[in-house]
Amino acid sequence: KATVAKKVAKKPTTSKTTEKKATVAKTSVKKEETVKVLSKDVIKEDKVVTNKKNKKKLEEFDWGQSNEFSTGYSKKEREDLEKLYTESLHSVDEKELIEATVVGISNRDVVVNIGSKSDGIISLSEFRDLPDLKLGDKVKVYVEEQENIKGQLILSRRKAKLIDAWDSIQSALDNDTVVDGFVKRRTKGGLIVDIFSIETFLPGSQIDVKPIRDYDIYVNKPLTVKIVKINYSNDNVVVSHKMLIE
Repeated sequence: KATVAKKVAKKPTTSKTTEKKATVAKTSVKKEETVKVLSKDVIKEDKVVTNKKNKKKLEEFDWGQSNEFSTGYSKKEREDLEKLYTESLHSVDEKELIEATVVGISNRDVVVNIGSKSDGIISLSEFRDLPDLKLGDKVKVYVEEQENIKGQLILSRRKAKLIDAWDSIQSALDNDTVVDGFVKRRTKGGLIVDIFSIETFLPGSQIDVKPIRDYDIYVNKPLTVKIVKINYSNDNVVVSHKMLIE
C-alpha cells in the first residue's frame, strides 16, 4: 500500500513538467513577437530614411503645373488651336458617298480615314476586286452610321460600289454613251451582261442585226453595249449591242 501511495504522489510531478513546457512555449512566443516588432521598427525606420532622401526633390516639383492643361499657352491661343483642329475635320453626313484614304490593312479588315474624328473599319472581303490595295489608296465608301452604340464609325464599300454603279448606268443612259460589259451567262430570251458589277439583260433580239440561234458563243466574253432602259422598281436594266452595229 505504501508503494502505491508513492506512485500516486509522483503524478503531480508530471503536471509540473507540463507547466514548465508551457512556460517555455510562452517564452518562445514572446521572443518571436519581440523579433517581429523589432523587424517592423526597422522597416519603418528605413522608410523614414528613404523619404528624407527624396524630400528635397518632392518639394522642388511643381504639382500644380503638372496638372495644368496646355501649359505654356494662353487662353486665346488654346481657343485658336481648338478652332483650327475642328475646322480640319470634314463634316460627314450619314447615307453619304465619300472618298476615303486607306491607312491600315490586316488579314481581316481595312482601316480607312474619311477626315473624321475616328477611322472606319471595313471587312477585307469588300475589297476582293482590288488585290493590289495598299496604304494611301483612295476608295469610295458609304457612311452607314456616324457613330453606333459602341462609338464606332460604320462604313461600307459594297454599298458604295452599288450606288456608284447605278449612278454610272444612269449617266450612260442620259449621255447615250457606249459601255464595256461582260457576258456572264445565257438566260431565257437573251444574255446576262455585267456592267459596273450590275447584272443587266440583253434580249436576244438586241444582240445582232441578224437572228442569233446560239447564245453560248457570247458567254464569258466582253461585249460593248448601250443602256436602253432602267427600271428602278425591280432593279432591272436593259441593254443593246445591236444599236452599235446598225
